[in-house]
Amino acid sequence: MDKKNILTYEGLKKLEDELQDLKVVKRREVAQKIKEAREQGDLSENAEYDAAKDEQRDIEARIEEIEKILKNAEVVVEEDVDLEKISIGCMVRILDCEFEEELEYKIVGSTEANSLKGRISNESPVGRALLGKKVGDAVKVETQMGELTYKVLEIQRSMVS
Repeated sequence: MDKKNILTYEGLKKLEDELQDLKVVKRREVAQKIKEAREQGDLSENAEYDAAKDEQRDIEARIEEIEKILKNAEVVVEEDVDLEKISIGCMVRILDCEFEEELEYKIVGSTEANSLKGRISNESPVGRALLGKKVGDAVKVETQMGELTYKVLEIQRSMVS
């Protein structure tokens, strides 16, 4: 059985939109590029044809990947998230006890994780350690940089970001 892909509604919508764009727009664009490249004659040394076929292969692979994610998607209803403890779909404000620095993360499924945008996976070391914790709890996390300690400052409903 395939692993469930936990998604927020926002993540689900982004994937559905990307899939629609790939199937409707990108497929048509690449088919046009292939047609134009074919019209140039000899395909054995046609760089435009090779590039278009590579792009077509990438598009089809991404379509297959998204369809697989969506087939096994489990959507978290963020309005129903329990704000007493940290769970997928909520925003958390934590204090890095070593650096006295406040951090804010949205806890999401691994499919949506993007640390540069403050979206950490429930499967990451920090995300896994935070799940189920309450405001005021201290959390120790084993990372590549050694053991880090965080204190949970706030749990809130996620705003669409």
